[in-house]
Amino acid sequence: MKSEQQIVVITGATAGVGRATAHAFAEEGAYVVLLARDEARLRETEMEVMRRGGAALAIPVDVANADQVERAAENVERTLGAIDVWVNNAMATIFSPIQEITPDEFKRATEVTYLGAVYGTMSALKRMRARDAGVIIQVGSALAYRSIPLQSAYCGAKHALRGFTDSIRSELLHDRSRVRISMVQLPGVNTPQFEWARTSIARHPQPVGPVYQPEVAASAIVWAAKHRRREIYVGWPAAVTIVLNKLLPGFFDKYLAGHAYEQQFTSQHISADRPDNLFQPASTPYRAHGSFDERAHRVSPQLWLSLHRNAVAGLLALCGAVALSSYRRRSRLH
Repeated sequence: MKSEQQIVVITGATAGVGRATAHAFAEEGAYVVLLARDEARLRETEMEVMRRGGAALAIPVDVANADQVERAAENVERTLGAIDVWVNNAMATIFSPIQEITPDEFKRATEVTYLGAVYGTMSALKRMRARDAGVIIQVGSALAYRSIPLQSAYCGAKHALRGFTDSIRSELLHDRSRVRISMVQLPGVNTPQFEWARTSIARHPQPVGPVYQPEVAASAIVWAAKHRRREIYVGWPAAVTIVLNKLLPGFFDKYLAGHAYEQQFTSQHISADRPDNLFQPASTPYRAHGSFDERAHRVSPQLWLSLHRNAVAGLLALCGAVALSSYRRRSRLH
């Protein structure tokens, strides 16, 4: 029987943006289904969801395995009822020049970041199309528009996900389906990925540019679940990067060639045998925040303006009309 609570499935739910999104939906009173690989950390996140007022179901899943994703979807609908929202958030990245990445590493990062979202979308659509209702949210990145060096696997996967999402959106429009699909493009976010991503560089990875807390991204994802918006840019760095790259792609090629190598790493050296989570869950603690709390912004004025753009446009139009009326009255008096 369908629960009265909204049922939300989140992949990559035990860390970073996924964990923050689970918290945010819990505070909305949702029934949050957590998909990730590590059972112990799934239980930790499950408890956090319940403490925040939501209900939770934790299912161990490797999103790179289509059969596991489909079985999880079957489990959810059999146990809880129809899925209302599916958030494809799971990701993996490699910090390395292409010549130092093995084919198996590249394949794995692509399977998690791109194919994992494809498999999640397919399983969600299989159920949402049948009842002509539901929302799918793809967690993207400004790097889905503007690639940077040393993250070719991740950037390629996010570009592919954007292309895939545009194609599916057109199919849904053609079929006059009421199922919605939205993409949330993120800036640099303070998540633990920089502590356990595979890297061939002997310095600690870091997010590029102004950094935001994962709760900012989570607020955009929750908003996208409630509103019809094709795409949402989170934070002014993402918005500016996406827009300017459309105008000046050659400039960005040269700029990133000269600056992005240094910008992606701190001065802290790391050991060659640092644990990473590419093929297996890392042993380091999972949490929503990474190690850059001091740099990370907790709010985004750009995101607020974007999410309230109709109200802002209406207010500006009203102010303009009042100013024009006042000008005309003064002109008549003179």
